[in-house]
Amino acid sequence: MSEHTILVIEDEPQIRRVVRHALAEEGVRIIEAETGRDGIDLAAAERPWLVVLDLGLSDTAGITVCREIRKWAIMPIIVLSARHAESEKVALLEAGADDYVTKPFSPAELRARVNAQLRRARLSEAGATDGLIRINGLEIDPGARVLRREGQELHLTATEWDVLRVLLRNAGRTLTHQQIFRAVWPGSPGDPQQYLRVYVARLRRKLEADPIRPRLIVTEMGVGYRFAAMT
Repeated sequence: MSEHTILVIEDEPQIRRVVRHALAEEGVRIIEAETGRDGIDLAAAERPWLVVLDLGLSDTAGITVCREIRKWAIMPIIVLSARHAESEKVALLEAGADDYVTKPFSPAELRARVNAQLRRARLSEAGATDGLIRINGLEIDPGARVLRREGQELHLTATEWDVLRVLLRNAGRTLTHQQIFRAVWPGSPGDPQQYLRVYVARLRRKLEADPIRPRLIVTEMGVGYRFAAMT
C-alpha cells in the first residue's frame, strides 16, 4: 500500500488501535471516526481509497452506514463483525460491502484483505480486469477466453468462463451466491447455491493444483465465493 487514505469507522478505541497499527505503512494515512454519522461525513469529505467499517456501532447500524456510503461512492468497504450469522454476512455484501473480517482477527489477515481490495480497485480503474493474468502456473486471458496451465491450453465451457470472469473481476472480494448467479444467469429462476456448486467444482478441477484444498476459488461457507489472489 502507498499514498492511500483509509477511513476506519469503529467505536472501540482498542480495535481502532489494532486496525491502525495493522495498516500503518509509509504513505498510508489513517483517519478515524467513532460514530456512523461521523464516518459518513468523513467519507464524503475525504473520499478515502478504502473504508474499514465496524458492524456494531453505537449510534447507527453498520449496514445502514454501508448503504449510505454506497449511494455515492465506489471505494472498497471491508466490514469488521463480531457476529457469525451467515445471513448477516450475506445482507452486508448485498448492501454493498466488498468483504468482511470476523472478530477476533489477525493484523496479517486484515492487511491481506485490504491489499486485495486496493489491488482490485487499481485494476478496475486501469481497465485491466480482462487482461492477461499469470498466477500459480496458470495463464488466464478472460478477454480471449484462453486458459493455459504450464503452456498447455485447457478448455472451459462458455458458462464456466462467465463464472470465472465474474470472480476475476472481483478478485479479493467476497461475492454472495446470489450476486454471482445474477451476473451469470440474469433473470433466471433456480437455486444459486446448487448451480454454482456444480460450476465451481468444474473450475477447481481445471484451475487448482489441488481441487480438494482450493487456494484460488475460496468458499466462504454459507455466503459465497472469493477469488483469493491476483498478480
